[in-house]
Order: sequence, then C-alpha cells, then structure tokens
Amino acid sequence: MNNAGAEPLEPFGRREFESLVQDLVRETAPRVFAVVQELGDCEDAVVAAWGLALEGRTELITAEGVSRLSVRTPESALRFFSGGNRIRARLIWPLSLS
Repeated sequence: MNNAGAEPLEPFGRREFESLVQDLVRETAPRVFAVVQELGDCEDAVVAAWGLALEGRTELITAEGVSRLSVRTPESALRFFSGGNRIRARLIWPLSLS
C-alpha cells in the first residue's frame, strides 16, 4: 500500500488514548456469573462454580478451584451441575443483582 501524499496521523494525547483504552476494555470485558446449585425445595444452595462469558465461549472453574470447564454458552454448563430432581443448577449474574 502506498501512502504517498497522505497526511500523517497525529498521535493521541494521553487523555484521548486512555479514554479509548477504557472503551476497549468496557466493550470486550467478559461477563462474570455464578453457577448456583439449589438443593431440594428451598432447602439449601451453594455456589458450585464461577464463570466468564467471553465472545464465542465460556470458561468456568469450580468454587473449590479443582476443575475447569470450557463450553459454548453459560447455559450449556448447567447440565454439568444438575443432578436428578434434587439438585437444580441455575445462573446468577452478580452485576445484575440489586
């Protein structure tokens, strides 16, 4: 590519650059969620895993830090944490809590 005759681009100032970097981080940040296992009918609940929803994939780590799991979507991880009719898994998005 020939840039002959093109005006040189001016470098960003520190404030402009910092603003662009912050926008980039905001737009690409993964969403954090918890996989909660509910035991019985309102008997008990535990956080079974924490996850990061990224662009095109989801990464999880069990609450004890023992196992990792990669799946396509947060919802597709639920089957790994459900058990029969006594253990029901669901997602909770902490930043959505009031």
